[in-house]
Amino acid sequence: MQVAKHSVVAVARLVVAGTIIAFSSPRLARGQFPAASASAIDTLYSAYAHSGSPGCAVGVYQNGNVAFARGYGFANLTHDVPITPATRFTVGSVSKQFTAASIALLVRAGRIGLDDDVRKYIPELPAYDTPIRVRHLVHHTSGLRDFWELVGLAGMRYDDGYATADMLGLAARQKALNFIPGAEYRYSNTGYLALGVIVQRVTGQSLRRFADSALFAPLGMRETFFLDDHSEVVTGRASAYSPTGRGWKVDVWNNDLVGQGGIVTTLADLQRWDENFYSAQLGGREFIELLQSTEPFTSGGTNDYAFGLTIQSYRGQRLVQHTGSTGGYRAALYRFPASHTSVAMLCNASTVNTGTLALRIADIVLRESLGPTSPVVAGGPRARRPGSGSPRPAEHAAIVGRYASTELNDAVWEITAGDGNSPLQLRRPRAAVTTLAPTDSAYQYTDSSGLVLQFDLPVRGRTLGFHLDGNRVSKIQFTRVKP
Repeated sequence: MQVAKHSVVAVARLVVAGTIIAFSSPRLARGQFPAASASAIDTLYSAYAHSGSPGCAVGVYQNGNVAFARGYGFANLTHDVPITPATRFTVGSVSKQFTAASIALLVRAGRIGLDDDVRKYIPELPAYDTPIRVRHLVHHTSGLRDFWELVGLAGMRYDDGYATADMLGLAARQKALNFIPGAEYRYSNTGYLALGVIVQRVTGQSLRRFADSALFAPLGMRETFFLDDHSEVVTGRASAYSPTGRGWKVDVWNNDLVGQGGIVTTLADLQRWDENFYSAQLGGREFIELLQSTEPFTSGGTNDYAFGLTIQSYRGQRLVQHTGSTGGYRAALYRFPASHTSVAMLCNASTVNTGTLALRIADIVLRESLGPTSPVVAGGPRARRPGSGSPRPAEHAAIVGRYASTELNDAVWEITAGDGNSPLQLRRPRAAVTTLAPTDSAYQYTDSSGLVLQFDLPVRGRTLGFHLDGNRVSKIQFTRVKP
């Protein structure tokens, strides 16, 4: 069995066909971690801790130390490289807290104002009726449509080699926002990509270089960086996988986008970052407080999203957390400040639910200090509307046709219908054909993924277009294409 060259771990349990593999790291751990707790955590990952499976590196940080660190499964299925606590992973949206921290440092230095109009730095974006402020990008209250959802709706590939200019160009095509800036929350990767661009244009450095000098080097995070060139060789990094009918397939998105994601890191480096929220060694106490500050909506109500961090409550304890996903990578960093305890999880299998597992680990490690079992208290994405209306075949003739959207790079969607009462079918680029079910509103339909199409009232027996609502986008305009 080949072990990654960067590994500094000792093998605690070795793979034999059908048995658990777990790679622990006594050099990282300081102090005694209860054997019963370690065994209970092992059980949580038993589905991945075997030969031929990707898995996770899992860490528990307590009182300034790495109390538990273990790897389950394999970092590379082709070469049988095991996951260890020293394996590097791409962490998806866990990266957002580092982008937001870069912005916060520049705010504290007086180089950026949270109330600055974003177009001061990114004039390529449209001038909407209500200006988008930097603070709106930070707290996901900008109304900017999420570029990853736009990519999917336009029929583009998720794993293509996109650069920042590509996604800014897509954002510039959007004629409207999801809502008035500041009024609501809607998670937006576009907003955090824009924050990375702002860092670059204010400092004259790439986000990667700025974060390295201002965040990672001072904290000794030598294995961490924003990967802004997908062709770069990254030693010691796990590949990522998604399931297929035959086992697993490689699922790594090869883009050069950073800000919304892009961080490569390890368990040990994340502990150094996590501990700074207690020590305030970097930035000082006011900087740490800023990173955890939230703002109410201008329309009323509270928003639990701070600077790349979600502020919640779990079983009576304050919880500061974020998860991440990109391709087959999954990650989470869950902090319980009252107990000076955090759970970190870095995975290379798309099937891992990092949020749920992080809470299960917290239940194990903090069982004596947590309150009664309860759900996480937090806001979330809006509920998707099911198709609950009665069939309306009389509308079908007016709706059937081909429609295109200039906001989605002129992607063409086609709506067809069979004979009699057969349902409408939606065909769109790079997506499976889906059935459109009517809602309770006239000329409004939804598919199984939660897309909602509101068709215009017919003119001379034909609808001229529709507005599309998705999970992180709304009011995208489609216009009927002439035959």
